[in-house]
Amino acid sequence: MAQDEKCSTCNQKSEGCSPDKCGIDKLPQNDYNEIKHVIAVMSGKGGVGKSSVSALVALNLARKGYRVGILDADITGPSIPKLFGLSGRPEHDGNVVFAKQTDGGIKVMSLNLLLESEDQPVIWRGPVIAGAVKQFWTDVAWGKLDFLVVDLPPGTGDVPLTVMQSLPLDGVIIVTSPQDLANMVVKKAVNMANHMNVPILGFVENMSYLRCPDCGKEIKVFGESHAAALTTSMGLRLLERLPIDPALAELCDAGRIENYDKELFANLDEIAKKRVTNVS
Repeated sequence: MAQDEKCSTCNQKSEGCSPDKCGIDKLPQNDYNEIKHVIAVMSGKGGVGKSSVSALVALNLARKGYRVGILDADITGPSIPKLFGLSGRPEHDGNVVFAKQTDGGIKVMSLNLLLESEDQPVIWRGPVIAGAVKQFWTDVAWGKLDFLVVDLPPGTGDVPLTVMQSLPLDGVIIVTSPQDLANMVVKKAVNMANHMNVPILGFVENMSYLRCPDCGKEIKVFGESHAAALTTSMGLRLLERLPIDPALAELCDAGRIENYDKELFANLDEIAKKRVTNVS
């Protein structure tokens, strides 16, 4: 960073300053919480189904018996409550706000739950958005959780930077799709995680194919998979290749994603606990 530039997080001018050396300490947990592991889900660009992947990660961890929460850090485009059919303002006691709970017991906090209406736009500047994400950690009662999944907005801007600096991440999952552009952009997310010294748990190739209902053949709607190339060239672990599934889309639109019965992310819990990074 040049000396005349300002860090977007601390607004200071300092020669040799960089985001990973900004001097920002990890935020402590409040007295209401006991969170063991924190996993962020990110993507280099929008339109790859990152939020649905975040929801599926949380759902499959919960089905293994873990206590799970989702922090919706996509402040200007929150969609987690819609996927789980949640609405209405969460309760509070004057000190903290209590995370809402899905039918399956997953705890959720999202700005959409605090707005007057779900279609109300959030017209905030970056520092205000970053502050709201911090408050979802410091001012929300999550209780005892084995895993907190953080759904990041797409890209490598203020919110991913704030989360990587301020929350005690065990690692990130990067979501991509088969398009060449998506795979090019995902490398930026990989480079950001490396720069911030955050372990990469693996990547998910979403919308990888469509299964023909008649013959079972994989139809490559968005072109050939680049999963193998990413695994080889960047040393990333492939966690899942997820198909385009009309049944999942229908459940998401209806707010009933918890009814999706496919078992996914079989070893993610152990990978996260070991804080494994597979970036060479």
